Amino acid sequence: MLELFLEKTQFESYEDFMANFKVNVPENFNFGYDVVDRWAEKEPNKKALLWTNDKGETIQFTFADIKRESDKTASFFASQGIGRGDMVMLILKRHYQFWFSIVALHKLGATVIPATHLLTEKDIIYRCERAGIKAIVTSGDEIVINHIEKAMPKCPSVKCLISTGPIVPDGWYDFNAEIKKAAPFVRPELANTNDDISLMYFTSGTTGEPKMVAHDFTYPLGHIITGSFWHNVKEDSLHLTLADTGWGKAVWGKLYGQWIAGANVFVYDFEKFEPVDVLYKIQEFGITSFCAPPTVFRFLIREDLTKFNISTLKYCTIAGEALNPKVFDDWYKLTGIKLMEGFGQTETTLTIATYPWLEPKPGSMGKKGPVYDIDLITADGRSAEDGEQGEIIVRTHGKKPLGLFKEYLHDPELTHEAYHDDIYHTGDVAWRDEDGYFWFVGRTDDVIKSSGYRIGPFEVESALMTHPAVVECAITGVPDEIRGQVVKATIVLAKDYKARAGEELIKEIQNHVKRVTAPYKYPRIVEFVEELPKTISGKIRRVEIRNKK
Repeated sequence: MLELFLEKTQFESYEDFMANFKVNVPENFNFGYDVVDRWAEKEPNKKALLWTNDKGETIQFTFADIKRESDKTASFFASQGIGRGDMVMLILKRHYQFWFSIVALHKLGATVIPATHLLTEKDIIYRCERAGIKAIVTSGDEIVINHIEKAMPKCPSVKCLISTGPIVPDGWYDFNAEIKKAAPFVRPELANTNDDISLMYFTSGTTGEPKMVAHDFTYPLGHIITGSFWHNVKEDSLHLTLADTGWGKAVWGKLYGQWIAGANVFVYDFEKFEPVDVLYKIQEFGITSFCAPPTVFRFLIREDLTKFNISTLKYCTIAGEALNPKVFDDWYKLTGIKLMEGFGQTETTLTIATYPWLEPKPGSMGKKGPVYDIDLITADGRSAEDGEQGEIIVRTHGKKPLGLFKEYLHDPELTHEAYHDDIYHTGDVAWRDEDGYFWFVGRTDDVIKSSGYRIGPFEVESALMTHPAVVECAITGVPDEIRGQVVKATIVLAKDYKARAGEELIKEIQNHVKRVTAPYKYPRIVEFVEELPKTISGKIRRVEIRNKK
């Protein structure tokens, strides 16, 4: 399949990759027809999706299965008037109906809005109002159903509610029953153009209300790099990305790039994350590659890995938050596998990564890839030198790179603020070393300016995380008359240390940071809390900590 879209599919080195990687984008590309259906025609029995849940159920879907079920789903959706350009929200956790639905909606030319089951009534109303959502497809859990039903009086755009069960309220459609009796699917004459909006995410809103990030139909092709050249999947791979389908990471790791590469996607559908269960799944099913945020690896390394045979696991990638070097070191000592970090945003595909030809530097995001022209710019607009901090930007040279978002829907001012003069501003700060590796510092709003120094929250947080008392932490800047700002640490303590919360422990932690990193970066203010404020996607809301009086 890769050869259909790439001029060259094998690369000898990072330099070869940078010089010769090129994607050929077909006219009116549609992932449903051009990838899923093509695999089903070429190799109908090829494994596509291995789904299992915490109740012991397991189903192996082939590409022929996915084509058949997505066609049925598309037929049912079409019978409800869903077609090109219509907005449909999917709240499907890790249920296999997500894969049927997203492929079906692509085939119809509709716009998919993946969403988390953690949305409240207010969140649902906000999304329906902003996007004009026409239909909602959801898991039939009591809490989710209740939030949706309470929201409906204020969501007049919604014409169709669909549940996968077990609860299917009056007036709702039963997803499983409807697709069983669906009429044969008739492919639209023109489902989409490349410029149509295929996928839209509401960002998690760490600094304000969620933005609507709209991607066009070529977006899946941008994830060829994600699947084949970062996750390093092959046709015989069984790949697990531990992400709920409501988050962007799901299409990064459980769909587009993996299926273009012909890999079998592993899905573990669970209600409560238990590290031991993940290790059992790797052992039981022979998972070959695994991607998760650093937090997950922190939990895994606390388990006794000698009790598990995870020898099939050959490749691990990490993203979602910056990687503390200690996590890298511990995982490598326990498994012999180096964690390969990657960086991107909801607005992009993979932009910076530790590719297979590169030796990882623990804590570094890696090097830039061949699709995005990445640069760092200083506050005065010049390109940063090696070792100098700057905002990560994408230079577009008059043409939108493959995978970059189309716009913030219905918000031209916000779009222009982020993307103007042939530059997309990520809002993230990093520095680049002499070897071309990028090192994350923090969001532009989060960088602390103290006595002439620019201090990134991540480097201080990494130092704090090496102290056994610290389970979680957030670094913010606090106004100071003399220094401009001083560093504040908001810390969640480990159970064994909670009784010691006080001045003596604060001093111990401060001295620890002075030893681990540059002394001027130590937190002059330390606050112990039970939990950190977070978005529904689990990202720390530093803005809330800064605004706390």
